[in-house]
Order: sequence, then C-alpha cells, then structure tokens
Amino acid sequence: MSGDGYADVEQANTAFYEALERGDFEALSALWLDDEISCIHPGWPVLSGRGEVLRSYALIMANTEYIQFFLTDVKITEAADTAVLTCTENILSGGPADAGGELGPLMGQLVVATNVFRRTSEGWRLWSHHGSPVLTESDDEGETEEETPA
Repeated sequence: MSGDGYADVEQANTAFYEALERGDFEALSALWLDDEISCIHPGWPVLSGRGEVLRSYALIMANTEYIQFFLTDVKITEAADTAVLTCTENILSGGPADAGGELGPLMGQLVVATNVFRRTSEGWRLWSHHGSPVLTESDDEGETEEETPA
C-alpha cells in the first residue's frame, strides 16, 4: 500500500483519539461504520452493534474529566478495503473534579489496541476496537498473591 493510504488510515485513527480526548461524541460517532461494529474496552465484555458501542463511549466520556492518549508502536497493514492498526495507548486520565473544581488525581495506564478500519466512500471508518491492558511487573505479583490460597 502506498504511503498516502497509510497516512489516510493513520489520520482516521488520530481523529478517533482526538474526538475521545475532546469528549466530542458526535465526531466520535461519525468515525464508526453504520454496519455491525464491535468494541472491547480493557476489562469489559465484548460490545456488539452501534448502539452498545456508542453508549459505552458516551458513558466513558461522561465519567472522565480528562483523558489524553500518546500513541506509540503504531503499525498499519492493509488488504483490499480493510486496514488493521495496532498501537500502544499511553493513557493519562483524571477523575471528576472535586467540590473546589480541582481535577481528580491523574493516572497513567498502558493499553495495547487493535483498530480495524474499512474503506468507505466517506473515507476510513472504524469497524472494531479492541483494547487490552498491559500488565506491569507489580500487576503480575499482585495477581499471584491474590490467586494463592490463604
């Protein structure tokens, strides 16, 4: 695939994350296909269909005061009218503001993501998003302790 095609997929991917950062539900909705779509947020069950997927993003936006994505390890492959983009989402987020208007504590998280796009007459649109948390060494130790019978 030519460099321009990759740039178009990367631009659609960037628009997705920017809409999420801005909390722009209309822009985010416009980036998804109208057909059967799916989404897996870290720790969530599989969400299928436009209604379920978009409701999940509305819920995330309503409960996230601040979120910013720094994407690394971006790789794109394409076959016919389908493109698969994998990346690491380096996420910085903050909870709801307190009574004084101060943003809640900021938290960092690493998520590996696969975004599947389909080419349409309006450009590349999301078909599926799958995010999976990256476990750190301390996360692994915590799970081992929890799994060990007392």
